[in-house]
Amino acid sequence: MASDNSPIPQDMLDAIIKTFMVAHVDDSDEHLAQALVFNAGRLAWRMRESGLTTETKTSVSDVVTAADRAAEKFIADVLRAFRPEDGLLGEEGTQQESTSGRTWVIDPVDGTYNFTIGSDYWCSALALVEGSPDNPDRVIFGAVHRPAMGQTWFGGPDIPTTLDGKPVQASTATTNETCLGGYLHPTDFANKDVATAWQSVVQEFATIRMFGSASVDLGSVAAGQLGCWMQRSVKSWDWLPGRALVEGAGGKAVQIEAQGTTWSIAGSTAAVEAASKKIQNP
Repeated sequence: MASDNSPIPQDMLDAIIKTFMVAHVDDSDEHLAQALVFNAGRLAWRMRESGLTTETKTSVSDVVTAADRAAEKFIADVLRAFRPEDGLLGEEGTQQESTSGRTWVIDPVDGTYNFTIGSDYWCSALALVEGSPDNPDRVIFGAVHRPAMGQTWFGGPDIPTTLDGKPVQASTATTNETCLGGYLHPTDFANKDVATAWQSVVQEFATIRMFGSASVDLGSVAAGQLGCWMQRSVKSWDWLPGRALVEGAGGKAVQIEAQGTTWSIAGSTAAVEAASKKIQNP
């Protein structure tokens, strides 16, 4: 039976997983990834509509729900069955060692705080990489689905990025011509070095937006709607799906060590290079 925090009984979730597997048993990696994020996102959305209890992890803005866990189980169970030699790494605790050299990186609900307050700015995201997800030898592709808008991004360094099947292109704008997206936790402003570096980059851009879902943000960078994106201490599941999309759209994505932390920056080549210089020499 379902707990107070889970409006979906386990047997129902198992049935959903089995039904999906029957329909997608012969899918390629590319088609499977897109179908997984689409259905995981829709599952989480339906669960939210039924009512959810929110639990905190590290802070009031770092939260998790039964929908996160159910969507991750949906993706992980399918991949365990269909790609048993591949590794798995999920935000909500899924781990499986790889014997193939490949790992699927899962973010079942990216933007969970937004998700819990009724915002539509969240998604389900997935990446496939070779090597360690912490520093992959190769990023193969990323898939991101934003349920409220019905949008699915897909692409990678060797796969031209698409939004709902249509090719997209990252911006070529310089910093003063475009918008910077990203996030910095309020407590980070108490760290003088971090705050100074952040502010030095922000001042280079025409404007700034903070929305709260890294993968939706990076999908927007891939589609040219944001010129650049920057955040510190980004987890693999928040970085790799969107990094793949940006690179597949002709953009640039880098990680830089500075101020005792790792900054992830993605966007047009000109904007990324300018932001990188400011981060290292604020």
